Amino acid sequence: MFDRILFPTDGSEGADVVFDRVLDIAETHGSTVHVLYVADTTQDSVTRVGGNVVDVLEREGETIVEATAERAAERGIPTVTDTLQGGVAATIDAYVGEYGIDLVAMPTRGRTGLERLLLGSTTDRVLRDSTVPVLTLDPVDDSTTYPAGGVLVPTDGSAGAEAALEFSAELAAATGATLHVLCVVDESERTVESSADAGDGRASDVVEAATSVAEDAGVATVAGAVETASSIRRAIESYAGTHDIDLVVMGARGRRGLERRLLGSVTERTVRSASVPVVTVPENRESR
Repeated sequence: MFDRILFPTDGSEGADVVFDRVLDIAETHGSTVHVLYVADTTQDSVTRVGGNVVDVLEREGETIVEATAERAAERGIPTVTDTLQGGVAATIDAYVGEYGIDLVAMPTRGRTGLERLLLGSTTDRVLRDSTVPVLTLDPVDDSTTYPAGGVLVPTDGSAGAEAALEFSAELAAATGATLHVLCVVDESERTVESSADAGDGRASDVVEAATSVAEDAGVATVAGAVETASSIRRAIESYAGTHDIDLVVMGARGRRGLERRLLGSVTERTVRSASVPVVTVPENRESR
């Protein structure tokens, strides 16, 4: 499923912590891990040594990717290492297209200067622009394991949610995970009884259709649920906590009511606060 995984790293402690989990994924799927360091040319990193112009960040990056690749080699996982100059998010995006990357895996925390907070900057931009799924891992919580025993895909029936469903069904079928399909009805939109019944009915139809898609994709165990809550994000996180979910898969865009734009709202907030890894799947994702 993942032939090539891209792991952008800045050498931070957060990146080091999550790399072991990236190697678990690579080991499960027989993947090659591309380890990339981007020497950010928006920073003043060029110094002159002995008459020669030396990019300090690029030299640092070469050391970082080599050390990271050595950790992969200890587990027999093949790697490709690159140190490139450019804007970080744009370079990652271009690299994905050039090398046919199937999955980008990134920590939610990195470093600024030497302590960049990636989420809200680099990771946020990658999530918004990526044409392939992006896995975000919190280095603070390293208790999750892979393969995941339980995978949760929240859905609202939108094109973005359908892309996430297709991805999560393929993943669950390949790894034997239980797939949970959840539709959360925003209780603020349940203003009158008739509209509430209609909304619940639509949500049930969405879950039933998604469950059928997953079963047709070969997922052995599928659980569907409809919940009503004042916060969709909190409902997702509560469900994950009470159903032994190891991975959440979400579409980059959804619909509000059933017309909500998720990225920038529910998906982004879930990425920031979830206690388990989150995969964000773009609407235009193509299976490789």
